[in-house]
Amino acid sequence: MNETASLRARAEIDLAALRANVRALRERAAGAQLMAVVKSDGYGHGAVPCARAARAAGATWLGTATPHEALALRAAGLDGRIMCWLWTPGGPWREAIEADIDVSVGGLWALREAVAAAEAAGRPARVQLKADTGLGRGGCQPADWPELVTEALAAERAGRLKVTGLWSHFACADEPGHPSIAAQLAVYRDMVAYAEKEGVEPEVRHLANSPATLTIPEAHFDLVRTGIAMYGISPAPELGTSAELGLRPVMTLAAAVALVKDAPAGHGVSYGHHYTTPADTTLGLIPVGYADGIPRHASGSGPVLVGGKVRRVAGRVAMDQFVVDLDGDRPEAGAEAVLFGPGDRGEPTAQDWAEAAGTIAYEIVTRIGGRVPRVYVNEAADEATGGVPR
Repeated sequence: MNETASLRARAEIDLAALRANVRALRERAAGAQLMAVVKSDGYGHGAVPCARAARAAGATWLGTATPHEALALRAAGLDGRIMCWLWTPGGPWREAIEADIDVSVGGLWALREAVAAAEAAGRPARVQLKADTGLGRGGCQPADWPELVTEALAAERAGRLKVTGLWSHFACADEPGHPSIAAQLAVYRDMVAYAEKEGVEPEVRHLANSPATLTIPEAHFDLVRTGIAMYGISPAPELGTSAELGLRPVMTLAAAVALVKDAPAGHGVSYGHHYTTPADTTLGLIPVGYADGIPRHASGSGPVLVGGKVRRVAGRVAMDQFVVDLDGDRPEAGAEAVLFGPGDRGEPTAQDWAEAAGTIAYEIVTRIGGRVPRVYVNEAADEATGGVPR
């Protein structure tokens, strides 16, 4: 048995699929640059390998939430433009500035901390001003925008920073036709126009996330930020399946069946006995649980491919394991149980697990924990392109 086969569980990451997804997304947003978002350890796929693969496929920017994620990319040798946007007071501003990372600013406190850090570093900060155009999360409200722009331009004239971008984020881009989409576009255009009238000369203007990249071409501007779509997962069922959107899921989650045993009719299974066997049967023990990121909310419903058939979680998902009812089938211990993947072999998808758990596919892949090793396949750039982005 080879090393991969002997693993308790593994998340297989297909980097050829990721590169193909990046190329497909670039084609959907022709004329705009593409930012590969690798926050939260690349949505659970591994930030550094995915960042390298995305760069090889033509991504010109990398994006993270926290500055520590961005600094880790630099430490791993990733060059080129990197942006991070989730700051709290006292964050590592100076380290980010010295690493030539674009920092997002959505309020005066953040701008002032960036300026102070730039003074300490002895070099200007690369600053992107974030506008709150209607999401109501991070970013500067329209009423406060003139003050932020004025102070940023004063700092730019003093040589403390360069305003490199003007950006915002959609609230409902995954809901086609939602009235907030047009409203946010209008507010964003107004806020950009104001900043540029006052003298801001941004390198990039960007608003589009994955669903907007796929369905709102008027939101592409200079740069699109692709997160979940880069990993081959549809941003929302309403937009279409992964295949319908021209994407291929990158992660396959599998485990080795730990035990197969007979059980009589009426036998309780797992905590609380929320499942009892309806007839004499066989039970299979799958050695992953909510400590590995398997959602407990999918107890009794999560689908798993074992022995060529899709089974359902029988009873509750426990911390380290769950059970499936094999209906009398007898796969060997060590047989493969596929929780989700692209669906090519009839296995469930991350979307299937999302529906079983009452959540979104983003959460399913991102929550897979560090106890599950990532196994990277197809790491070399596609031979057909000689490693050169198409």
